[in-house]
Amino acid sequence: MFTVDETAPVIVRLSTVIDAPLERVWELHTRIDDWPSWNADVDRAVLDGPLVPGGSFCWKTHGMDIASTVLEVVPGERVVWGGPAAGIEGVHVWTFERAGSGVRVHTEESWSGAPVDAATDQLERALRDSLTAWLAALKARAEQAD
Repeated sequence: MFTVDETAPVIVRLSTVIDAPLERVWELHTRIDDWPSWNADVDRAVLDGPLVPGGSFCWKTHGMDIASTVLEVVPGERVVWGGPAAGIEGVHVWTFERAGSGVRVHTEESWSGAPVDAATDQLERALRDSLTAWLAALKARAEQAD
């Protein structure tokens, strides 16, 4: 099981509860090509093949082009990806669990590398703000009536 880099200078962990079926939340989150339709911070996202370990996707967010490698997929429960972007090595873990009639979504991400060492506090705030917005966007879209 993959985890964030616990030695990284920046680690952000956040959770939210979404009042929607697990299947809907999982599908929204793992249909990577559709991210720009509900997450205003993602300009482009293209999954290259199926969402499986070793697979990859390219996306653009906050002006950064990112190539991510899928590290782990447990359908309906967990997805992990990582890779370098602008000198930052990131590992991003998402977990999903039923919480009553809804879903608890937990995200944690680590960042390491020279840019992070040079601006740890600033980049930690940027990552926290980005993940907070991502969770809010996922919640808003998943809770919309069909």
